[in-house]
Amino acid sequence: MPREVQDHWFKEAKRQGYRSRAAFKLTEIDDKRKILRKGRRILDLGCAPGSWMQVAAQRVGPGGLVVGIDLQPVTGNIQGSEVHIVQGDVANMDDAMLQQLGLDPQVPFDVILSDMAPATTGSKDTDHYGSMNLCEQVLDMAGSRLCVDGDLVIKTFEGPGSKDLVDRMKDMFETVRPAKPKASRSVSREMFLVGLKLKPGVVTESRPSAPKGGPPPLPGGWGR
Repeated sequence: MPREVQDHWFKEAKRQGYRSRAAFKLTEIDDKRKILRKGRRILDLGCAPGSWMQVAAQRVGPGGLVVGIDLQPVTGNIQGSEVHIVQGDVANMDDAMLQQLGLDPQVPFDVILSDMAPATTGSKDTDHYGSMNLCEQVLDMAGSRLCVDGDLVIKTFEGPGSKDLVDRMKDMFETVRPAKPKASRSVSREMFLVGLKLKPGVVTESRPSAPKGGPPPLPGGWGR
């Protein structure tokens, strides 16, 4: 039988109506850090198949907002709050995209979530630096789309560039904490970084496409 069929978290996601086991990763992080508070505005980058949006929509409640964007389509309805889904590239997100949803692009989000990962190649270094590229894009976006005191959850593949990523987040957020949820497979190199309370006056700069010493960026796309 496929490994997932025998997996506890896979079965539990099916039982509770979540679209993937990833829901429990965000649930565990939020249970500890309390970032998905009632009424908050959430931006979910790389949102397909929609399990993080499900958790976020449930937790921020009817007065909250959840906006998800992914290259892949997200089908079906997600209940719990005002939810908008955009099929497109995170790198192309702009004011016009938010305006088309009826949102004011000048109003920042309270939380940015990113479960994005590069299309894996089997090469640990290539996949790691592909992950770093995506993380840098998210941090660049945080400077303009995240409110002061806003929070961030980002997935990364551990490797040589991880320290540089953590150092950059420490420059941006008052507190940075790692997380390895129980629902992450033991063989996975994924880890999550939680940035709490964006500092006032943070200005993001365009960063190199890969950390120093890394290979060139992967061609576009991401997956889970």
